[in-house]
Amino acid sequence: MKVGIIGFGSMGRMMAEKFAASGLVSKNSLLLASRSPEKLKDAKKWATVTGSNAELAASSDIVFLCLRPFDLKGVLEEIRDSLKENTLVVSLNGSVSFKNLEKSLSDASYEVEEASGKNPAPHKIAKVIPSVTAEVDRSQTLVCYNDNVTTEDKGNLKRLLTCMGDLIELPEKELGMGSELVSCMPGFIASVFDVLVKSAEEHTEIPHDQVVRMVLQTMIATGELMLKKDMSFEDVVTRVATPGGITEEGTKVVYEQFPETARVLFEKTLQKRKLTAKKAEAQFE
Repeated sequence: MKVGIIGFGSMGRMMAEKFAASGLVSKNSLLLASRSPEKLKDAKKWATVTGSNAELAASSDIVFLCLRPFDLKGVLEEIRDSLKENTLVVSLNGSVSFKNLEKSLSDASYEVEEASGKNPAPHKIAKVIPSVTAEVDRSQTLVCYNDNVTTEDKGNLKRLLTCMGDLIELPEKELGMGSELVSCMPGFIASVFDVLVKSAEEHTEIPHDQVVRMVLQTMIATGELMLKKDMSFEDVVTRVATPGGITEEGTKVVYEQFPETARVLFEKTLQKRKLTAKKAEAQFE
């Protein structure tokens, strides 16, 4: 199975390096293309650099598109005549709908066939949203498929992506909130604990690096405790916050004051996500 990756920014590079390091894809079967060929210089040691996007598409069984929304339409139109019939096209951009991805991979007859009730898009397409935690093989990678993707395709994609962590299948309509929970969440968590660390430092002379390490190690251990012991958040609070104790005093503050912050956080980010999706979709009009 030959795997092609178009786009060699931070995400494209990370995925290519993970596939190569896992041993799942050989040098001759891992194909790369980028509009900035200089980025691919070092990758030639462990992957095959193609001369164009179309050349990559013609040889690949799976094509990953690691592109920004305003680059996506042009690349889809560039490769559509080169794709093999059964190639699985995987977009790492969740903002563009399957309908527009399918339309850009089809010829001018798409709208005519769609209006007649036919299926004008036989292309197999998936959308994938990894997390930055893939760098330590702990990604909660989101995936959704259009109706043409087969069970075999899903199995092949799963084998590739699990080298970065776990795979979570969601319907297309839930990909936005799913991204908030796994792709954006490292940033949310980091910002929350950044505030906690800075507040703690106002009351201690413990060195900054040690405070950060104490908090991070406790955060990691708490997550592992909950997963291994099948504990809920409430279980942990009950276990640690004894009635009338110090921890209870702190958890009261969190439950009383943080819900409004969390509400506004998701309200703002989901609003921004809708606006981003609208702009992305506009590129396909």
